Amino acid sequence: MIDKVIWPERYDPKTSAIYALNDIDVKAPPEVVWKLLVDAEHWARYFPAEDQVKILSGESELMLDTRYHRVTVGYPMSLTVTECVPNRRLAWATTVDGDDTGSTAYHGWVITPTDEGCHVLTEETQQGEFFLDVIGRQYPGALYRYHQDWVERLARAAEGEVATLAG
Repeated sequence: MIDKVIWPERYDPKTSAIYALNDIDVKAPPEVVWKLLVDAEHWARYFPAEDQVKILSGESELMLDTRYHRVTVGYPMSLTVTECVPNRRLAWATTVDGDDTGSTAYHGWVITPTDEGCHVLTEETQQGEFFLDVIGRQYPGALYRYHQDWVERLARAAEGEVATLAG
């Protein structure tokens, strides 16, 4: 059985303006995928679009309550890790810097062990006028496409790590 994101009530997909789900089977153990996900300041090594990430709260990797900043497709955002179960679950809440509409997002990752490695699922909901305008009206489908690229690159990077270790 594949687990899903555990949604805080305010971010539930049933009441969110924008929602995306992406998933992929990865031929690498959960620990390898996890290490790539929590190493946020180095996401750009496998996903160049995430090249402006800075952990603000002093940790070297994402963990529960980690505060960090990132610029995603030109928009500065502040984030806080709200769920962290090593090798299984990671989630964060997001606000858009300088946005006075109160727009927020919630992004979760779930790693489920499989016989051949693991299954990676990511889901995100977005609420508020900023996201409705940018993602909903200007670039419909952009969230899904962005995350699909991310999970595919994450899978290739994890599988590459396994090949290097085996090599």
